[in-house]
Amino acid sequence: MFDSVKELVVVLTIAAIVFRLATPIALEFMDSGDFARRRLVWFLLTAVGFLSPNFWLYALVAIPVLLWANRSEPNPVALYLLLLHVIPPVDIPIPVLGNNGLFGLSNYRLLAFCVLLPAVMRYRKNRDPATAGRLGLMDVLLLAIGALQVALFTPPDLPYHLYIPDSPFNAARRAFLFLLDTFLLFFAVSRTCQSRRKIAEAAATFCLACAVMAAIAVFERTRNWLLYVDILSRWGSSATFYLTRGGSVRAQVSAGHSIALGNLLTVGLGFWFYLESHVRSRKSRIAATLLLCSGLFATNSRGAWLGAAITYFTFLAAGPRGASRLMRGAVIALAIAGVILVSPIGDQILAMLPTSGQPADLYRHRLAERGWQIVLAHPLFGDQFPWPEMEDLRQGEGIIDIVNSYLGFALNYGLVGLTCYLSFILVGMISVYRRSKELTQSDPDLALLGRSLVACIVGLLVMIDSVSFNMGAEKLFYVLAALALAYARLTRVQHQQPAALSAPTPPSG
Repeated sequence: MFDSVKELVVVLTIAAIVFRLATPIALEFMDSGDFARRRLVWFLLTAVGFLSPNFWLYALVAIPVLLWANRSEPNPVALYLLLLHVIPPVDIPIPVLGNNGLFGLSNYRLLAFCVLLPAVMRYRKNRDPATAGRLGLMDVLLLAIGALQVALFTPPDLPYHLYIPDSPFNAARRAFLFLLDTFLLFFAVSRTCQSRRKIAEAAATFCLACAVMAAIAVFERTRNWLLYVDILSRWGSSATFYLTRGGSVRAQVSAGHSIALGNLLTVGLGFWFYLESHVRSRKSRIAATLLLCSGLFATNSRGAWLGAAITYFTFLAAGPRGASRLMRGAVIALAIAGVILVSPIGDQILAMLPTSGQPADLYRHRLAERGWQIVLAHPLFGDQFPWPEMEDLRQGEGIIDIVNSYLGFALNYGLVGLTCYLSFILVGMISVYRRSKELTQSDPDLALLGRSLVACIVGLLVMIDSVSFNMGAEKLFYVLAALALAYARLTRVQHQQPAALSAPTPPSG
């Protein structure tokens, strides 16, 4: 417990400094009372997480705190995004007599029950009757994904290829969890973020959470001390090991994994490309950018680094004079890369870059080759029990890790499922891109917000090519799709509502 107290002191100290320095920026996008309340809840739940001997005590405190905070919350999505990773995403089964558990309970699901569900209930009570019951193309595609998840049962990868048969109760549980984990999240974000101001506030709050995680990540890497793994070990999670690359510890903070942290910080950086246009202080803009990039570096996640670069170049290319801005951005990026490579950390970066023959890269190559062979043998709805054919890919941890979300979609649900997943988010991204192009002259600020959303989606689509579809990547997939739908549905009156309390400054490019 003494170690937990030391870790808590470090986390609270770093977070207090970041919150204090970020206050002027945050107050450009949210009311001071809302900011103070969200910050208080973050500190309180962080302290409870570090001091609780088990998850159930944390939940006992978190539930009334979340319900209290949500009662006065004008933008529940902002509260949700700030607290999305206030503790690591540990999943604790709800015990049931005669069974292994009803389903797992985690911080994600606490937020769904206590923040998203009340928000949807308020929305349904106060919504415009003219729009009641309307489902768009993205809603239909998401429901199709849910239907595939319920109809096609993928047994877990157990030793000796033990097959667990499906049952009506298990199918009903999958349907319930899809509605709770996925459809509720998408519906709440897409329907309650009904103005430019709320979308920008949600992005700013998520970026604030990323700034706190980035600062803690820098500490973890420089001190070789992972601050949140003690919570996982006390609560019975097996993910309590240190990951290293290039001789350095890979920071993971409360994201559950260094790759997941890299995904979160990349999307936060994509949001920051828009938010910085409302920050008057040039020093603040530079400091926040450096903080997010330093956090990304601390993860030692090459997929996130690539995703961040793609996000940056997409943001440049999607705007007016895209070709010239892209060329200028590429020159700047190359110059910065050259300076970094000749600096003292240049050798560390070179040691972490992929080279032919590395075990991880050989594994990914073999996984892709074998996996797509199985998909082509079962093209429509996939092979829900592919483990016997992939046994030679089992790793030292005793698992076959599908470190490619697209391959995972195709294996579990076939090309039909892969098409549904890709169509779902691409429809939203294309709608945002078209709307931002239309608004380039009439409303440059809203067009800039659209470019930021498009860049975040493209960056995430690149990153999930090298990660499993879980933890932060899965949540961001549906959050970004929902924000895209909310953006595309903005009416003319909602266009005119300011995104921030001050006028935007010209973007630096």
